[in-house]
Amino acid sequence: MAQAKKSEGLIYKGRPLRRNGNILYYGSMNDKYIIMLQILESKPVGDIQVASKVSVQLQLTDPDIRSRDRIMKKTEKPGLYAAIDVAEVWLTRALAAG
Repeated sequence: MAQAKKSEGLIYKGRPLRRNGNILYYGSMNDKYIIMLQILESKPVGDIQVASKVSVQLQLTDPDIRSRDRIMKKTEKPGLYAAIDVAEVWLTRALAAG
């Protein structure tokens, strides 16, 4: 009997993208930084809900630091596309800087 291959989940530009309710995590916990995207508001478009206000935070992944002190950068964007665009730039730059 063949074993089922474990799904890697959603990958965006080579990095994992995970969702837990209204919070999305972009990046790997094995890296120094990760992005947290929180959907603050959504609006109906047809029969689905679309994010209309998203908080973006660049955070350290060190578990020994208080959660408030982990936040390196933060902003709010008017939609998920704009938020993930900023997230990709911030995370790429932060990981390249070390």
